[in-house]
Amino acid sequence: MFIATLKFSGNKDQMSQFLDAHKKWIKQGFDDGIFLLAGSLQPGLGGGILAHNITRADLEARLNEDPFVQQKIVTADVLEIDPSMTDERLAFLRE
Repeated sequence: MFIATLKFSGNKDQMSQFLDAHKKWIKQGFDDGIFLLAGSLQPGLGGGILAHNITRADLEARLNEDPFVQQKIVTADVLEIDPSMTDERLAFLRE
């Protein structure tokens, strides 16, 4: 399981130009069964994604396809978590 952060960088002022493409990219992650959660990092720092069913290398490649990453609107960072304990509702993450 991975937590990816997408923190705003130098080209934040170009965000509106690429927002629709970024949202389409996020939707594809959900449609592919990779993304479990996506949302904003507060207060206005960028975004975060919870991902699973993917290797780190494949997730990093997918992140590099994000229009926000390509346009240097955000920088991506990946944290890998090997869950050993979860609430039963999240037991699938231990598999």
